[in-house]
Amino acid sequence: MHTFHIPVMGLAYTIDSPVKVARFGISSVISIIEDRLIEMMRSHYYPTVGETYRPIPATEPDYRARRITDYLNLVNRIVKEQVEQLKNKAFEAGSEIVRYFDMLPEQHPLKHMYRQMTSTTDAGEKATLASRLSNAVKPGSIDVNIMTKTDKDNFDKNGQPIADGSDAIAALRGYVNSDLTDSSIVFSAGMNPRLYNYLEKCPQFNADATGNFSKKIIVKVSDFRSALIQGKYLAKKGIWVSEFRIESGLNCGGHAFPSDGTLMGPIMEEFKLRRQELIDTLFALYNPALANKGLTTFQSAPPLKISAQGGIGTAAEDQLLHTYYGLDSTGWGTPFLLVPEATTVDADTRQRLREATTADLTLSYHSPLGARFHYLKGSTAEEERLARIQAGKPGSPCTEKHLSFNTEFTEKPICTASRQYQRLKVAQLQSLQLPEDVYLEQLESVLDKECLCVGLSNAAAIEYEQPFVKGRHTVNICPGPGIAYFNKEVSLQTMTDHIYGRQDILEGNARPHMFITELKLYLDYLTEQLEKARRQDTLTQQQKYFRTFSEQLTKGIDYYHHLTTTGVLPPEELLTDLEQANLQLTNIIEAYALV
Repeated sequence: MHTFHIPVMGLAYTIDSPVKVARFGISSVISIIEDRLIEMMRSHYYPTVGETYRPIPATEPDYRARRITDYLNLVNRIVKEQVEQLKNKAFEAGSEIVRYFDMLPEQHPLKHMYRQMTSTTDAGEKATLASRLSNAVKPGSIDVNIMTKTDKDNFDKNGQPIADGSDAIAALRGYVNSDLTDSSIVFSAGMNPRLYNYLEKCPQFNADATGNFSKKIIVKVSDFRSALIQGKYLAKKGIWVSEFRIESGLNCGGHAFPSDGTLMGPIMEEFKLRRQELIDTLFALYNPALANKGLTTFQSAPPLKISAQGGIGTAAEDQLLHTYYGLDSTGWGTPFLLVPEATTVDADTRQRLREATTADLTLSYHSPLGARFHYLKGSTAEEERLARIQAGKPGSPCTEKHLSFNTEFTEKPICTASRQYQRLKVAQLQSLQLPEDVYLEQLESVLDKECLCVGLSNAAAIEYEQPFVKGRHTVNICPGPGIAYFNKEVSLQTMTDHIYGRQDILEGNARPHMFITELKLYLDYLTEQLEKARRQDTLTQQQKYFRTFSEQLTKGIDYYHHLTTTGVLPPEELLTDLEQANLQLTNIIEAYALV
């Protein structure tokens, strides 16, 4: 129904977004990796629908998958009931069915019919149109996300690995066993062969005889090559990717996965030019794989959508991605953190988001995954982490263990944000008699790590006054850099109007174009990495990498300059910024001898 979607944010921030927005035709994505949070949400929502909440304790077999399945079924039931109630509402001021059609994009055929109904004076025609509109109401999809890197092994009481019991596979099984239809699972953070291989055990992802999928696969990618590699891997197994979701390497919320300097515009251009090649390549592998399995083959390839997200902030930018790059959907994440009707953020954190400036946002090293992590400074979780360091007790109690991957000191993997790891690592550093500056730099990299499992879940616990982890009440949050320009809470209607250009909630804010923001982030990132290499005396060894990086940035600047001179991009917004960026890059190349 809509041309945008709400991507997954953190663990808690979109944990129940479908309950809030799906009945209005808006699709959103739930993170299903934190099963304790899922269980807490079950305990919250069952009483709201008059049903009995029955806990699924961690002592029961396959409890993780069962919690997820039951929660998704519960959300599905809630949304279906909401939609039925909405369909039966009268078309009168303030009713949900009026809000439904008011929020639709102007070009949607149902919006034209809605306008016709509201403008006609013929009572019979009005009633007929109202009935047709009511019957046409369709909810947004209830999608789920698995970050493929969060795939810790789990063990039985005898210490043996549980077959198909890792975090990601159990979460996938939880989704597969749910009764969601017309739904998708989003895989993010790269390819996980073990997880992808498990898909072959899931016939729920097979198309029916007409080529339609009840459950679809979306793969989040950083570039065309990643889409081709992951798509081919799955197609050879008879698994079709229904959508590739491009995400900016740096201009996004949450974990960041920088490219080799290739910018979002050129990446989307490649998808635009090679989209049919991608479809043909994957279909050439997919159909024979189906035949080998004795499954129905198809005359033509199933639909394959291309979407993108990361830093979109204005209707003009959104329209550019749809019209010039031909995207099927755009992801609006960070701005929705200030929409209480759409996301779950506690009042204190939302206030901090409203007041955030560019100085309050950082591309941090706080994630135990080792990937860079967008972070709002001054959070209660940061205050707690610093207080522990000050008290000589760094690190967090590790209750969830979803990011336990380090075996530097222990046979059983532990989390680098845990109290156990940080105590061991600090003791090791102290024993090495390193130069003071080297010691302090390495010490900071250890103490920087912060518990995300609890910090990214607590907003829902606070908002719904539900117990989560005893004694743990602090919150961290990971907005994209664009939050600095959104400084007030708005309604779902207002944000939707902003996306479609019916209202401008950024009026008066001097916000750079999304392409310029990403470009500047990459220039800052390159400078930071060059300085780090210089300090560690590895600049010479990394010359090839840094030259490639700077060359890609130069090509990106040239590409954007071409789009401004041909009228695709607004020259008044970009030309001066592009010239400044080009000068900055030239100075970097000269200063570090990258020629």
